[in-house]
Amino acid sequence: MNRLTNLKKRIQITFGTIVLILISLVYYVFWMPNYNNAPKGKVVTISHGATFRAVVDSLANSGMIRSRWAFQLAGRVLGYTKSIKIGKYLFVSGQSNLDILKDISIGKSRLIIPVVLPEGWRIDKIARRYEHDLGVNAEKIVSLCQDEKFIKTNGIIAKSLEGYLLPDTYSFYWQTDEQEILERMLDGFKKFYNDSLNERQKYLQMTQLEVLTLASIVEAESNLSEERPIIAGVYLNRLKKRMRLEADPTVQYALGEGRRLNYRDLDINSPYNTYRHIGLPPGPINNPGISSILAVLYPQQHEYLFFVATGVGGHHFAKSYDDHQKNIRKYYRVRREMRRLSNW
Repeated sequence: MNRLTNLKKRIQITFGTIVLILISLVYYVFWMPNYNNAPKGKVVTISHGATFRAVVDSLANSGMIRSRWAFQLAGRVLGYTKSIKIGKYLFVSGQSNLDILKDISIGKSRLIIPVVLPEGWRIDKIARRYEHDLGVNAEKIVSLCQDEKFIKTNGIIAKSLEGYLLPDTYSFYWQTDEQEILERMLDGFKKFYNDSLNERQKYLQMTQLEVLTLASIVEAESNLSEERPIIAGVYLNRLKKRMRLEADPTVQYALGEGRRLNYRDLDINSPYNTYRHIGLPPGPINNPGISSILAVLYPQQHEYLFFVATGVGGHHFAKSYDDHQKNIRKYYRVRREMRRLSNW
């Protein structure tokens, strides 16, 4: 009888021990907090094409999980190995394997990344900024901006999206699809360029492409918002008189370089060279900001036909060629004086 009783006790103890071990193991694998020394959390990046094993390695290398095998086991038991959302995640200390697995399956802790796009940038520069900040493919963005089907699908009547990518600060998840990025930007442009601006454009007897083309030149000519309506007025006056615009930024666009122009450059054979061709170039030379677009739609009324930099910020404006030449001489005097002072 005692032997039977002892055997039962041993079985109970063994069974209890096994149950306790199993409970401890389950707790360790699924619910035990993962602590680290980063009170503000750690950022872990999950990119396109990352396997579950690669995700485990990233989490382990960042110190977010204590055990690779425990996390892998939890993921495989719960079926999370193939339901992973890409993104940059902010994980905080104390999250369990189950917490992290649920998170990466729905993207709960993905960071929203702000991307700042200044006024006057060209498509290729915008694409490189997105590649740097979001880890997307710059070449694919440039290609989509020149894709006739994609452009037409988004209701744009142009051969390129140059000029239509409204500068702003946009927020996206890491590696958001390139097409979605551009569609979001175009939606922003359409919301800005509303019915009242379309009516104003028609009143000026201009197409949207013409407005954006001239706005891109205005954008490149001055970074002073108060000057832009004056500059827009100068170019509109020249267009009315069938004068060449003679805008340096259009030549720089044709050259594809950012260097200072010389006189030989002004003779480059390009439809964008407004020193050779009357009228607007075929399309925008950059992506103008709201200020420049509104400057074209609501230009200042005046009789100026010329302008030249002051040398210290801003421009001199003139109604006649003779006055323009005087302003040019003023500009060179200022430059000579500044060079003299810099040599002291």
